[in-house]
Parts: sequence; structure tokens; C-alpha cells
Amino acid sequence: MSELAERPLAAVTGASSGIGLALARQFARHGYDLVIVADDPAITAAAAELRDDGASVRAAQLDLTSYDAVERFYDLIVDEGRPLEALAINAGIGVGGAFVDNDLAAEMRLIDLNVASAVHLAHRALGDMARQGHGRVLFTSSIAATMPGPYFATYAASKAFLHSFAEALRAEVEDSGVHVTALLPGPTDTPFFERAGMQDTKVATGPKDDPDDVAREAYDALMAGEDQVVAGSFRNRLQTTAARVLPEKVKAHLHGRQTEPGSGD
Repeated sequence: MSELAERPLAAVTGASSGIGLALARQFARHGYDLVIVADDPAITAAAAELRDDGASVRAAQLDLTSYDAVERFYDLIVDEGRPLEALAINAGIGVGGAFVDNDLAAEMRLIDLNVASAVHLAHRALGDMARQGHGRVLFTSSIAATMPGPYFATYAASKAFLHSFAEALRAEVEDSGVHVTALLPGPTDTPFFERAGMQDTKVATGPKDDPDDVAREAYDALMAGEDQVVAGSFRNRLQTTAARVLPEKVKAHLHGRQTEPGSGD
């Protein structure tokens, strides 16, 4: 067997920056080769960095809001000619502001990326993993999944979908040798808030976790076969614990105070 074939293969979406790149670093540093994707040219620089960690990296610049792009990405994985051992479904975007004022096309694009592409890619990967009898899938959800999210309502709902979806899939495939883990980070120091147009919100101007710390906790949880991990600071775990007991109306009000435009001024 060649040295290449002996190395496990992992794939990461949204790997050009933030949590996605940090997750790819974790895989590279633990001896994985990688297939990575993002919709921006920075994916090339990300691949070069990961190769410095000793990984063989295939990178693609693709917009996963397109069905055909998801198919092309999975074809790249299959073309590696070896089993996919781990998949981090991480790509996601946010749209800040009041839903009725937001651009509908932007909201629908969010759903296409955060939800539709995740379902599509999970279906392709989990089928192959179940047939091979091993594999691990990580879904990047959010602590926003645990409560209503005024002023980024579609984003919070998409993360609630991913959390529920991951837990359901975990139950379905647990006897096949495949493990599914949901990652629930809190506010993290990434380009997310700028890209979502939320720079003037309280959550964007408040404390944030280091994406490398989040990714390290996520990787450890995935390898341990845990069902979910609330990564980052203690405040994230406190928030998710409170979310289990507070009424939805109260949670929506508290969350809205953090995400309302202008709240960070």
C-alpha cells in the first residue's frame, strides 16, 4: 500500500477562513489528507498553508448554493480513490437585519447553502460511509440553534435545522459504524459578522472565541464519537443550559437585544 493510501482522508466545506480553516488545520495536524472547498479565492492560500502541515490537499473554489457544485465537490472526494474517513459540513452564511426588510434572494441563498447543500452532501457521504462501515461527519450548527434568532431569523433557523438533522442522522446510522457530531459554537472571531452585515450589533462587538480553540474542541468531540459539543467559552455552555428552561418568548427577546441592528453602538 502506498504512503498516500495509508493516510486517512477528510473533507471540509467553507475552509478558506474561520472555523472551517481551523477544522482543516486540525485534520492536517492529525495526519489527514484533505479535500477542501469554499466560494472565494482564499481557498488557494488555505490549501498552501495546510500543505505546510504535511497534508496532501485538493482545493476547489465552488459555490455550494448550486446543486451541481455540490456534486462536483463530492466527485473530487470520490476521485481520491480512497475512503472518506471524516467530513466537516461547515460552510454557512448569515443575513442580518429584520426579515421583512431583507433581500429575499439573500435569504434564499442562505437556505441553499446552510441547509440544502448540507442535506445534499450528507446524503452522498453518509451513504458511502455506511456501506464502508466507518466514517465521521461533523455539522457546524451554533448555539443560535437553541433559541429564536430575531434579526438573523433565517440563519438561526438554519442552524436549528442542522442541529436537529445531525441528531436524527446520528440515531439512524449509529449501528453502521458511522458517527455524527453537531458542533455548537458561540460568537467566534471570524469574518461572519462582517459578511452578514451585523457589524453594528452587540453580539458582533462583544467577546468572541478563537476559531482554533473551537476547532480543537470540535475535532476531539468528533473523534470521541460525541453527539454534540458546545465549543468555546463557558458563557456558551451557560447560554445553552438557560435555553432549555426559558420560555421561547423570553429567549427571543434576550437574543434580539444582542442581534438588533445598532445595538452595538
